[in-house]
Amino acid sequence: MPLLFGKYTFTCTLSSEAFLPRFKGSTFRGVFGRALKQTVCALKYQECNNCLLKEKCLYCVTFETHILDSKENAKQPNRPHPFVINPPLSTQTHFPEGSRFEFELLLFGPLNDSLPYFIYAFDHMGNIGMGKKINGNRGTFHVDHVRQNSTIIYSTDNGQLKPVPPDLLDITVSETSPNSEDTMTVTLLTPLRVKFKNQLQDQLPFHVLIRTMLRRASSLFDWYGSQIPEFNYKDLIEKAGKIKSIKSNIRWIDWKRYSFRQKDSMLMGGMTGSITYQGDLGEFLPLMAFCEQVNIGKQTVFGLGKLESEMMKTMKAN
Repeated sequence: MPLLFGKYTFTCTLSSEAFLPRFKGSTFRGVFGRALKQTVCALKYQECNNCLLKEKCLYCVTFETHILDSKENAKQPNRPHPFVINPPLSTQTHFPEGSRFEFELLLFGPLNDSLPYFIYAFDHMGNIGMGKKINGNRGTFHVDHVRQNSTIIYSTDNGQLKPVPPDLLDITVSETSPNSEDTMTVTLLTPLRVKFKNQLQDQLPFHVLIRTMLRRASSLFDWYGSQIPEFNYKDLIEKAGKIKSIKSNIRWIDWKRYSFRQKDSMLMGGMTGSITYQGDLGEFLPLMAFCEQVNIGKQTVFGLGKLESEMMKTMKAN
């Protein structure tokens, strides 16, 4: 069964000068978490793990998924966060007052019903400010409007939200031609953090990419959809192992993020660049198309693991 999926693009204007890191995902996620908690938390000084309201609290359901009770018979050990923030992809760090920027909020499943709270929280986030302090203050901003696909569903001009149903994402098995040889280039738009055999990877063979995509898709459908797609995991991974990497400029980068909770900087890293695969790829295309929408790997809430693909098809010589 399809997965409810909302992709909301926020257009904002800076009310004051801002200095932001080159990769902005952790900054957006951190301040958004503070803003949402200040907006919806009923018991301000209660720890979430001991809170009576945690199962129904929007903040807890959105951010503190690790403390919620495990879903009975869930095939995935951890509940994924039901959202992704895709920050601006620009590596620009200095933004003058009046600069405009956009970011995406992705919501999965029933959380789409809570969109008004998230818009309000992002507006509050603008008042809190973000980035490096300048003369004691962080960069503030206001939300101009919110789009769902190409439709403006909210504008500060009237303060009204136009209800539009979320999209439906599904994965269907594709027909493949035994006489085709496909060439696909996958570009990592944001750093990708992937573990294989409990080790972070600095290269991306196709079977590792497919394993990561299968985990992401199964986890989202398991927790926020009504039915897990019937993947033949063993068969898909075996076929993925036969796909060759013919060109790669994948590289590892490190960067620092500041943890407001731990009051300290933390070193993170991930793969960037692009890689070209060759082989019978047709069967993997629906899974690829799904994962291009939802990000993959670790720390997707920061906007990590955003990718896109481009494929060329040629016929094998007889």
